[in-house]
Amino acid sequence: MTNQPKPGAFYMFVSDMESDRPRCGVSFDNLRRLLSTPCVNLRPPEGGFPSMLEQPKMTYDPSTGPEPRDLEEGFGGYWLVSEKLHDVMCSVDPDAFVFAEVDYRLVDGIKGPRRFLCDVVRELDALDEEVSRLNVKVSDDYVRGKFYSLGGGASLVFRDEMLGQAHVFRLPFNPSVFCDKTFKVAIREAGIPDDAEASGISFIDASDI
Repeated sequence: MTNQPKPGAFYMFVSDMESDRPRCGVSFDNLRRLLSTPCVNLRPPEGGFPSMLEQPKMTYDPSTGPEPRDLEEGFGGYWLVSEKLHDVMCSVDPDAFVFAEVDYRLVDGIKGPRRFLCDVVRELDALDEEVSRLNVKVSDDYVRGKFYSLGGGASLVFRDEMLGQAHVFRLPFNPSVFCDKTFKVAIREAGIPDDAEASGISFIDASDI
């Protein structure tokens, strides 16, 4: 087998999994008003953004938690990202992401720094199942007939011919986001801290999850 796990080549790109920092003090002001029908999550099952009735509005109140970092999760099914992270994403792999700019305010009503809701919309069936180590669950209970379970540890190998020039992607059988070393390095070169507690970003080596 020529395709083998390569440490440092690919990563799970996820919100902070390494610190116990409290949830940021940002609240979603108009989630229920964004759509014409009630919803639990703003994000539709197929990903991307639905047609919204108005711009997303959020408020940061320091009495309820710390300032948002470059990436925070849990906003209608989306990430909330800083302008700096948004710019890196657009520069390195613009086709992987979609964004909706937020009307982001401080608690006194003053407009805050630019923030964006973000979703990863590129999906590639790029996992080399024969070489990877993971639990592949096959059942009609899953929407697509199977699920990649990474619980208990996994070692993932991706097929270069399926990735092409992609730097960030999801897999069809697992909702996690993955990226390559190029994207990880670009984030660091942009000045985003190499510390999950400070940046809100964890990079977990896909060869040894």
